[in-house]
Amino acid sequence: MTAFDVVALGESMVTFLPSGPGRLADVPSFERGIGGAESNVACVLAATGHSVQWVSRVGADGFGDHLVEAIASYGVDTSAVRRDPARPTGIYFRTAGDRATDAHEVAYYRAGSAASAMTVDNMDLDAVRSARVLHLSGITAALSDDCLALLRELTSQRPGRPLVSFDINHRVNLWDRQESGPVLRELARGSDLVFVGEDEAETAWGVTGGPAAIRAALPDPRTLVVKQGVRGATLFDGDRATFAPSVQVDVVAAVGAGDAFAAGFLSATLRGLPARDRLRHGHLMAAAALTVPGDLAAPPSRDHADRLAALDDEAWGTLRLGPGWTEAVTRADEEVRTP
Repeated sequence: MTAFDVVALGESMVTFLPSGPGRLADVPSFERGIGGAESNVACVLAATGHSVQWVSRVGADGFGDHLVEAIASYGVDTSAVRRDPARPTGIYFRTAGDRATDAHEVAYYRAGSAASAMTVDNMDLDAVRSARVLHLSGITAALSDDCLALLRELTSQRPGRPLVSFDINHRVNLWDRQESGPVLRELARGSDLVFVGEDEAETAWGVTGGPAAIRAALPDPRTLVVKQGVRGATLFDGDRATFAPSVQVDVVAAVGAGDAFAAGFLSATLRGLPARDRLRHGHLMAAAALTVPGDLAAPPSRDHADRLAALDDEAWGTLRLGPGWTEAVTRADEEVRTP
């Protein structure tokens, strides 16, 4: 059995991206892409040189073919993805606007999808647990009772389990609010590394007051990363807190950044980098996602990211990244644009 750096388990869907701005009712055409929190993390990690496996279920349909082929093209192992002849692959459509605005629309067609039928019995749990890191998210728990039972099993404390990484990924439209808070807190408490946004903590648990208040509400995970939007992120490693500000970004589309941040942080963690650099690598991968239209972007090379992460505080504070910044460059004054 191959031991991967990371196994990521969760649903991926075919995404239809609009050809232009406007309401879904008015958009004349869409471009096909892929989207899924866990598979996004898997693709970025594989593109940065890690061995990664994506575990899921898709329909025995053309959309399922596309997902498996597209995710595999990033270097992700898809041999554990199962095909379900009775259930379809999930799809969704979205508008071009920022997800944070009222004008943003998303239309999901995922009810009864193949991935929602993942269970403790139909997944190879030994294979799922064979990696150094197992990455999960709260989205999977919202798909069905069977998926929730699967995540409860995977976050249960047991000898020899991998480091369990859990992204809260609170999706309001997937949950009954009264149910989501207790469930997400339970799964987070069983994990070793947890990612949560300040906005998610407030929506799911009513916790305000910043990273310290969120840490007080989630004392159990050894490692807690609190994402603070454009301001930056705070890492709690036990009782020790480290803050790293974000870089300035010329945003093209505010999608996929959270997944990219998790991938950057996990990559730096696997490499044993210090706290500040783990956060900075998260910010750099998020910047790559923010400067392209879709959920996934070509990440910077490892050397390129390492050079930027090693900048002193003053240089990091003036760093500004725009479309195309991840492309290889040869001159330092061309790879770092200042305001």
